[in-house]
Amino acid sequence: MSLLDIQGLQTSFQTRAGVVRAIDGVDLRVERGETVALVGESGSGKSVTAYSILQLLPKGQGRITGGSIRFDGTELTTLPEAGLRALRGNRISMIFQEPLSALNPVLSVGWQIVEAIRLHRRVGRRAAWEQAVELLAHVGIPSPAQRAHDHPHQLSGGMRQRAVIAIALACEPDLLIADEPTTALDVTTQAQILELLKRLQAERGMGLLLITHDLGVVAEVADRAAVMYAGRVVEQVPVQALFEAPAHPYTQGLLASLAIDELPPGTRLPEIAGTVPSLLEMPPGCAFAPRCAYASAQCREQRPAAVPLDAHRVACHHPLERAVAARRHLQEIAA
Repeated sequence: MSLLDIQGLQTSFQTRAGVVRAIDGVDLRVERGETVALVGESGSGKSVTAYSILQLLPKGQGRITGGSIRFDGTELTTLPEAGLRALRGNRISMIFQEPLSALNPVLSVGWQIVEAIRLHRRVGRRAAWEQAVELLAHVGIPSPAQRAHDHPHQLSGGMRQRAVIAIALACEPDLLIADEPTTALDVTTQAQILELLKRLQAERGMGLLLITHDLGVVAEVADRAAVMYAGRVVEQVPVQALFEAPAHPYTQGLLASLAIDELPPGTRLPEIAGTVPSLLEMPPGCAFAPRCAYASAQCREQRPAAVPLDAHRVACHHPLERAVAARRHLQEIAA
C-alpha cells in the first residue's frame, strides 16, 4: 500500500468567468521513504494538487469534484474536518513557498514550533520549548537557543526557510510536501536547503512530495518525477530515465531549456512554441496538441489516457520515437 495514492483527482474553482477545472484526472503516488518531484510550468496545477491533498482549498471557491486521495489507506476526500485537522501538521506537513508569509510575524519562531508540537502532542511548554530548540539546531540554524526567541523579520531568508522546515518536522510527519522550497533563495542557500531536505528525508524515512519548476532540483533530490501540464500529469518516470529519454513531447521541451551549455555562442535558447491553453477554453483532445510538433488529428480530437511505456507512464498518443529507441538501446547494453 502506497503512503499517498491519488487516483483521478479533479479540483475545480468557481470564478467570475465560470467554473475552472484546475486539476483534471491526476494520478500520483508516493511511497514511504521516496522523493517524488511534481514538475511543470507556473499554473500547471502543482500547488493546487498539494492544497487538494491537505483540503486547504479556499472555501466557497475551490472544491474537489472527483477522484480519490488515500493517505496510508485513509480516504481524505470524505474525511471529516476533525480527522483532517488531526493529520495536518502531524502525519502530513507542508513547507509553503514563501516562508515570510507562512510564519506569524508577531510570534517568535520558537513559540511557533511549540504551538505545532502542543497542537498534536501532550507535552508541557518547557518540554516543547526544548524540542523546538533541538529542531532549530537539527535544521542547521546557528545559536538555536538564542534564535528561538527571534521573530521572522530578524532572520535571513535561508534561516526563515529552515525555521519553516523545523515547524513542518515538529511532529515527525510520514509525508512532507515541499512547495517550491528554494524559489526565493540565492544559489548557495538553495543548495544548502536541498541538502538539508535530502538528509532529513533519509534520516526519518518520510515520503517527500517536492513541487518545483526547476529540473535541476529534480535531478538533485528526486527518485521519480511526475510532469504536469494544464492540470494533468502527462508523464511519470524514474528521474534517470526522465533525463536520458523523455517520452512526452512536453517533457522533451522542458529538458531542451536546460541544454544552455551545449548551444553554440549566439544561438537562441530552445523554447516551446505557443502558450498554455486557458483552463476555461481547453482544447477537446490533448491539451498540448496546439504546441506539439508531433500532433496528429487523433491528438486534436481524443484526449490520451496515461499508459505504461517501459519505466514510464505517459499520456501521449505518439510517445517520442527517439525516447523509445534510446530505452531499447539501454536495455540491450544492460542485457
